[in-house]
Amino acid sequence: AQEVVDDGSMVVLPIQAQECDLPSAPPPIPENAEKAQLLTAQKNVKHFQVQMQDYRDCVNQYADSPDATLGNKQAISNAHNYSVDREERVAAMFNEAGRGYKARQAQN
Repeated sequence: AQEVVDDGSMVVLPIQAQECDLPSAPPPIPENAEKAQLLTAQKNVKHFQVQMQDYRDCVNQYADSPDATLGNKQAISNAHNYSVDREERVAAMFNEAGRGYKARQAQN
């Protein structure tokens, strides 16, 4: 069922915001990654973060449109928050891989 807000509008992104490109997550980081793999992963994560900011900028530009309903604004907020959560999960996986690498180095 589609969510409806107080003004009776459905929670749906405006058509223009639906055309914003939500990037795919970067390739997975190999288990027990070595330094070169972590450096590649770091570049991929940074690129992903730039793409996610571009996505948020694209989506958020429609929030202040006079044509935006409360439902549109809620959908824009949801899309923004989802992209932040996704970016944080990717960063956490990278950080975990980095900590694992450092722990393995300390054991050697």
